Amino acid sequence: MGGARDIETIWITLGDGTRLAARLWLPAVGGPVPAILEYLPYRRRDRHRVDDSLTHPFFAGHGYAAIRVDMRGAGDSDGIMRDEYTPQEWRDAVEVIEWIARQDWCSGAVGMIGLSWSGFNALQIAALRPKPLKAIVTTCASDDRFADDMHYMGGCLLNDNLQYGATFFTWLATPPDPAIVGERWREMWLERLEAVTPRAGEWLRHQTRDDYWKSGSVCEDYRRIEAAVLAVGGWADGYSNAVLRLMENLDCPRKAVIGPWAHAYPHLATPGPRIDFLGLVVRWMDRWLKGIDNGIMAEPMVTAWVQESEPPAASYRVRDGRFVAEDTWPSPLVDRLAWQFAGGRLSADPPSGSPVQVSSPVTTGTASGEWCPYGWGPDMPLDQRGDDGSSACFDSLPLAADLTLLGGTEVEVLIEVDRPEAQIAVRLNDVSPDGVSRRITYGLANLALGEDRTSRRRLAPGQLFARRLKLNDVGYRVPRGHRLRLAISTGYWPLAWPSPERATVTIHRGTLVLPARDDAAPRGPVPDLGTAREPAPMATEILVKPERGRQRVTRDVGAGITTVEVVRNLGAMRIPEVDLTIGGLGRESYVATDDRPELTRSTAIREASITRGDWSVKVATRSVLSTAGPDFVLASDLEAFEAGHRIFARSWSERFRRATAPDDQDA
Repeated sequence: MGGARDIETIWITLGDGTRLAARLWLPAVGGPVPAILEYLPYRRRDRHRVDDSLTHPFFAGHGYAAIRVDMRGAGDSDGIMRDEYTPQEWRDAVEVIEWIARQDWCSGAVGMIGLSWSGFNALQIAALRPKPLKAIVTTCASDDRFADDMHYMGGCLLNDNLQYGATFFTWLATPPDPAIVGERWREMWLERLEAVTPRAGEWLRHQTRDDYWKSGSVCEDYRRIEAAVLAVGGWADGYSNAVLRLMENLDCPRKAVIGPWAHAYPHLATPGPRIDFLGLVVRWMDRWLKGIDNGIMAEPMVTAWVQESEPPAASYRVRDGRFVAEDTWPSPLVDRLAWQFAGGRLSADPPSGSPVQVSSPVTTGTASGEWCPYGWGPDMPLDQRGDDGSSACFDSLPLAADLTLLGGTEVEVLIEVDRPEAQIAVRLNDVSPDGVSRRITYGLANLALGEDRTSRRRLAPGQLFARRLKLNDVGYRVPRGHRLRLAISTGYWPLAWPSPERATVTIHRGTLVLPARDDAAPRGPVPDLGTAREPAPMATEILVKPERGRQRVTRDVGAGITTVEVVRNLGAMRIPEVDLTIGGLGRESYVATDDRPELTRSTAIREASITRGDWSVKVATRSVLSTAGPDFVLASDLEAFEAGHRIFARSWSERFRRATAPDDQDA
């Protein structure tokens, strides 16, 4: 690895005069080189400075120009940002890519790398086909914004819509650094404060898979993507489903790696084991940006971690398991294994038995863990026995042989309901001989939406109907002697918002289709993904460590009220390199009552602060979601402070009609 030189700030002027701030790392020596772009709103100067220091100098040391751009309206860049994944965002990105390709330090070939937001827009921008863009690496992202983002799951509203909306709402309102933009900083800040609105509300306006969500969902036309795609995900992450869909549907050169990781680049992620992800990215870019035939395309299409059964825990340092490889996807060596369930039993042969009714308390789901674990705290699913007790459970006999699962599990269930709106949560669990219930995978379905999530209907109480749903993709080995359990509940709180009334669902029978992998079939070698290199940490003073997860679950037994308290800290640190102290602190509380879904309430508190000497700014927000009749109600407050004095305050109170409310139905 060679050295790298760092240019703290360069300016990219767009066609409309807007200037975007960027940070550039170049090889210490050498002529024009290919460039790797990361394009996101998360403040390159401070908030993401540590993460960037662990990634981009490595690329520069391996013969690339690495560039981190603050998007329009974020960090030190000009303009206003109003939402995620907008046509303006993509147009700007295409201009940025073309600008990079023209620079004398660039060979004209550009790649993109991204995690989460920048993983999404790497796919979206690739679909626009800017000519210099030759390859991308998309990590922890999705090809379908409605099916697999933190807003909705199976048409059910996720509480992550509020919590991420609160985070986005807060950071949208932070100012640029006066050390970079000069005296304009205050004017730019006030412009941002005047323009900001609660983003959770915008997403509540779109409760079905409408054109809003289709925009930016590359699954609408996979053929648009021609650049080579390396898709990376983790089974613990909320975004793992897109990886195998991309492998199945893209026509461009493509590879996939899925590990045990939560929401992070896999050279830094937990649970481990971590891999040499940066080395993998360099190999990918060497092949497609430098034209080096390094053999990467001769390796299997999919390399995936198969987790071993182990005791549930709120967090893990490392997961047990192994990597396996598939030459193509779908793999001819993964069979669809159909099981039937009815009357409390799950078996390969159709079982008999009376219909099973379930009406779960609203508070069912406290063992779910977070929708999108980050690995920074207690955010993984726990022993499922408590939630199983509030669910209709269908158990198999002990398995006569190990069962390895790789891919997506499907469920079709024949049911009836007693309310015009209902939802179901379906969990596939691994039950060990001692009774411990481990969640393998799960899925949700808002039964009042059609299976394509674009149509709406009122359910007819007592009418029998079938519903199909797909559970999250997974790699997992169920040991011989363990049982499979399919657990179906009528809610999954606080992960998802409950239905407006507590419903009873009658389950007549159903089919469970498992992706059974033949481990005995001959295969080629598994690629060596290496061991994570320990990058030199940037000098910082940690004031508050990053932490995300459920800290406390309390129960008022007499009132039937459960409260879940969550910490959501990006952390606080002093960064001597730029003489800044930055903080991103947050917490949430979720309150629900067993029999009263209308009393459900979610609250998210956020605070972002930046300080240098006597320059001190802070943005504080509060976001509260509740219901009033059939409506969602979002109440939001924002305050901004300079040197301890409040300089801006605004409050919002908005009502959003539930998509399946009685007077908002198709005939």
